[in-house]
Amino acid sequence: MLWGKGRRFLLGLLPPLFAGAVLTAVLYAAGNYQAIPGVWLLLYGAAEVTGGAYSIRLIPVMGICFMLLGVAAFFVPLEWGNWLLALGFGGLQIGFGIAIGLWHGG
Repeated sequence: MLWGKGRRFLLGLLPPLFAGAVLTAVLYAAGNYQAIPGVWLLLYGAAEVTGGAYSIRLIPVMGICFMLLGVAAFFVPLEWGNWLLALGFGGLQIGFGIAIGLWHGG
């Protein structure tokens, strides 16, 4: 896993996830809770796009969808944040997982 495509995937995935963890801590400490769902969705999407560059085409497409949800999360009330997180980490993951399973065998 740490060689070839797996290594490239991790090298593309980990920096945006690390940035998301740091920004979450900073936003939480500052009391800016409204920005956290947008940051999570946006940076997870960036991680999917960069990590998925070495994978099947659906992975970066899923990342772009996460990024669009993340941008939307910055412009909606805080109460909508959990719903957008559920839509992304629940709906998008399940929907793309089914598509990958059907079209690419898992």
